[in-house]
Amino acid sequence: MDMRQRPYRSVLYIPGSKPRALDKARSLPVDAIIFDLEDAVSLEEKETARDTLKAALAQGGYGARFKIVRINGLDTKWGVADAQAVIKMDADAVLLPKVASPADLDALAAITGDLPIWAMMESPRGMLNAADIAAHPKLAGMVMGTNDLAKELQSRFRADRLPMLTSLQLCLLAAKAEGLIIVDGVYNAFKDDEGLKFECAQGRDMGFDGKTLIHPAQIEVANTAFAPSTEEVDLAKRQIAAFEEAEAGGQGVAVVDGRIVENLHVATARETLAKATAIDALAAE
Repeated sequence: MDMRQRPYRSVLYIPGSKPRALDKARSLPVDAIIFDLEDAVSLEEKETARDTLKAALAQGGYGARFKIVRINGLDTKWGVADAQAVIKMDADAVLLPKVASPADLDALAAITGDLPIWAMMESPRGMLNAADIAAHPKLAGMVMGTNDLAKELQSRFRADRLPMLTSLQLCLLAAKAEGLIIVDGVYNAFKDDEGLKFECAQGRDMGFDGKTLIHPAQIEVANTAFAPSTEEVDLAKRQIAAFEEAEAGGQGVAVVDGRIVENLHVATARETLAKATAIDALAAE
């Protein structure tokens, strides 16, 4: 499945140093996994985590789940060795934390070669440089690091994320302009399903492809929120059928449920059906 056509509804962080967590991830219904060598790994385990993760990925069993490895920053004493280790792992992409400019991606690409790069967007400088970062030829995806960003912004938590909206939208604009995958930040209160549902709905409405998660209990909510609903799939099918019928009759527009349907609506409808089909295919693997 092409990387940009596959679903990224749920993207779960898993510590690269914990064999039990790495094993459990093989059976979780997530679309993608971020195998973390950075924040989720203690200082004492930084060196051994690489071997632990490499062995788990070599063992396999992750099926169609997209495998991303988050390394430590290249400005840390572990980052370069992490990057060198990732190219020998069975990973689909490497995720660089705290990306502030395209130069950060250049430095990583010099080590990881053709391996697709994803960027953690989690600093004010990164927000201001989002368009240039997104245009980097090796970049395939962006991940919002909203916890670090909130710290840097010195913003307060609000359920509506008003202090975060400009940053989120700058990165969304940049990612969409370059055809990249972009996933929303984590929701920290992993036992608060209603709060998570609200934030997932907000992210989906804004245009994010999915949500990063910190706990398996959050998977079902994210998978539901970022998948086309039954009603959306039904509407898409009816829009396509009505437009094709109108075209056959020499008309350029159709009407469905009292609303005009033009070419652009049909394109969106086809994307909805393609996404639903991809989700079904992923579930079947």
